[in-house]
Amino acid sequence: MTGLPRTGIAVDVHAFGPEDTPLWLAGLEWPGETGLAGHSDGDVVAHAAADALFSASGTGDLGSNFGVDRPGMRGVSGTRILAEAARIVRAAGFEIGNVAVQLIGERPRFAPRRSEAEAVLTEAAGAPVTVSATTSDHLGFPGRGEGLAAVATALVVPVGDSRA
Repeated sequence: MTGLPRTGIAVDVHAFGPEDTPLWLAGLEWPGETGLAGHSDGDVVAHAAADALFSASGTGDLGSNFGVDRPGMRGVSGTRILAEAARIVRAAGFEIGNVAVQLIGERPRFAPRRSEAEAVLTEAAGAPVTVSATTSDHLGFPGRGEGLAAVATALVVPVGDSRA
């Protein structure tokens, strides 16, 4: 017996790091762009996607599953975090319907690499992941070029005898 679908939402935010930090965003490296500061690779898109899966399934959140108190998570890729989040969610008795993420920032220009990013994230999650991007019209920290943010939603469905 399956239960009703469940949805989750999450936000991830990272400031830009030092100029020599590589930018990892939506599972891709962005040469020529300054990267994001963080305990892991700072990939706000992958992190928000993973956290939305945790939210939908009730399996904690990004911090409780991959907190900064875990030295093994230092520098880990966002795609690895997303893949592990998907594994945790499935182990808890859920199947993943899809994840949708919106990136918020003035740069980099995301549209030319959208398909490539979606393919990488879909492979990591083992379910469809779509990504859109928007600017904040130069308002707030993303508009001032101080960092990036992402908002994600996820749909999961309980399977078998899992909690509904």
